[in-house]
Amino acid sequence: MKLFSTIKKEKEYWLVDQVKRAQAHERDYEEEFQGLLKDWNDQEVDYLSLLMDDTYEARLVKKGFHKVSVIVEYTLDLNTIQRQKSDISPFVLAACEMSDETFANLYEQCRSGSANKNNLFTIDQIMESFELELGPNWRYHCMIFQKEGEPVGISIPHIEPGMRGEGRLFYFGILPEWRDKGMGTVCHQHTLDALKEFGATYYVGSTDAANEAMIRIFEKNGCVLRDRKGIYRIDRLSTV
Repeated sequence: MKLFSTIKKEKEYWLVDQVKRAQAHERDYEEEFQGLLKDWNDQEVDYLSLLMDDTYEARLVKKGFHKVSVIVEYTLDLNTIQRQKSDISPFVLAACEMSDETFANLYEQCRSGSANKNNLFTIDQIMESFELELGPNWRYHCMIFQKEGEPVGISIPHIEPGMRGEGRLFYFGILPEWRDKGMGTVCHQHTLDALKEFGATYYVGSTDAANEAMIRIFEKNGCVLRDRKGIYRIDRLSTV
């Protein structure tokens, strides 16, 4: 029974997310995480970023972690959504003339001024991570939203590895000049449609608990609060 999902980049980072299972006990999580933490330390990776229930916070702090922020998770049954008409057109990077460099620039603009506190990577590191986390066809996951020929925002939907039918977003963002105009809700609807086309049966979206704009988008599109987790980080020079 897998209790943590992990994305690894050799010697640089591990991104670890607690998988909550009804049949698992605290002891099960403690034992598996202790083994995972030992492996991370033995392999001399620079840092580990962890999403975990904050009931474990005191124990994590004792192990050398510090708290970065809190995220909220929302979920939606994708069988309940209906395709919406809008004047926003979605395109995928693989099927348009936009260069990777232009897409990276859009990504950087979309995350400027974000309420999310867990900005781990530079834009170059993010672009490098696409193939690692999304596979060689990553450009088919990168959506660009346009209104009257002008970019509005971007989204990167995918199926969560090892989680059958679970749709997630690697990233979702709206350009600063288009915020507070209802564009986020519409672009998010298009993204949910894309997840359904990918074969997802349900959606799990997460954002920083302080990101009120994204939480409003979740709620307007019918998503319901599922969970809260702390974001914790430990660096290799810390004591484990």
